[in-house]
Amino acid sequence: MTSPYNKLLKFYTLILAFCTFLLIIAGGLVTSTDSGLSVPDWPLSYGKVMPPMVGGILYEHGHRMIASTVGFLTVILVILAFRKEERSWLRKLSIIALVAVVLQGILGGLTVLYLLPTWISVSHATLAQTFFCVVSAIAVFESFWWQDTTTPLVDEKRGRSLLTFGFVAVGAVYIQLILGALMRHTGSGLAVPDFPLAYGQLFPSLSPDALNQYNTSLILKDIRLAADGPISGDQIIIHMMHRLWAVVTAILVMTFAYRLLRQSRNSTKLRIPAIALFILIPLQITLGALTVLTRKAVDVTTIHVASGALILVISVVATLMVYRIIPHRVAIQRSENLTLKEATA
Repeated sequence: MTSPYNKLLKFYTLILAFCTFLLIIAGGLVTSTDSGLSVPDWPLSYGKVMPPMVGGILYEHGHRMIASTVGFLTVILVILAFRKEERSWLRKLSIIALVAVVLQGILGGLTVLYLLPTWISVSHATLAQTFFCVVSAIAVFESFWWQDTTTPLVDEKRGRSLLTFGFVAVGAVYIQLILGALMRHTGSGLAVPDFPLAYGQLFPSLSPDALNQYNTSLILKDIRLAADGPISGDQIIIHMMHRLWAVVTAILVMTFAYRLLRQSRNSTKLRIPAIALFILIPLQITLGALTVLTRKAVDVTTIHVASGALILVISVVATLMVYRIIPHRVAIQRSENLTLKEATA
């Protein structure tokens, strides 16, 4: 082992990762129910620590309560890491997690105080996904499997090829989640109200006449309220970017999952994330379609957000697992040097 295994840190990081997932679900509920400004002040809520939990306040203040809990748990994580973790790089990673969660809280406050500006809201959503990845990575590093896997299980060339593909898949999912956040926070979720086509086309026309027709159609179907204003070409572009990149992302992640499954003969642990991705990608595509067809039903939209976060984290975890089971020249060199010293002693 590279470090003494610590059950407390393992289970604690798993709990923190689970709470972070709940936080992302709570954030999804806030956007799905348009409750972002149900509480107009920050850090208090209507000047109170606990306002009446009614209407949109339930979602917005509930989100704040879970966020505070996650922040407190992250502080404890840093304390535990510095007291019980021997690996200095992992202690530093716990500090990065703490900085991320503090910044996340500040962005959340600014989102309210500045009335939901797009760039702050998107940054807030993106940082939440990043924090979830960091915490989940720490949980992987604290696992017995990570610390006990010292023998390379795949050849270097094949392993590094799979590792590179894992990074590509993670990057694709991350971009897709940013596009999803941009779509939600620019009100572009129903800028294209049909699926799989877009206003009966592969890519809708953005001419002034076409936009007028689209807006007339939306009004007749009572899809958007008059207060929302007419949809713009920019909103349609954002919506279509999310759809089109979803196709690219699905292909990359499914290919990554297939390659993981092939390598699971060498490391059976890889089978778990591979199967999870095979299940989640079709589910996510279905939820994306239903989000449009159900006119952004709260439950469907929220599950869509949560499923996207799971796909990102599982892709990250799988990539880390691949990294762990491939040979690393530095480790091999150290092993060879140690063997040589023992032989000449």
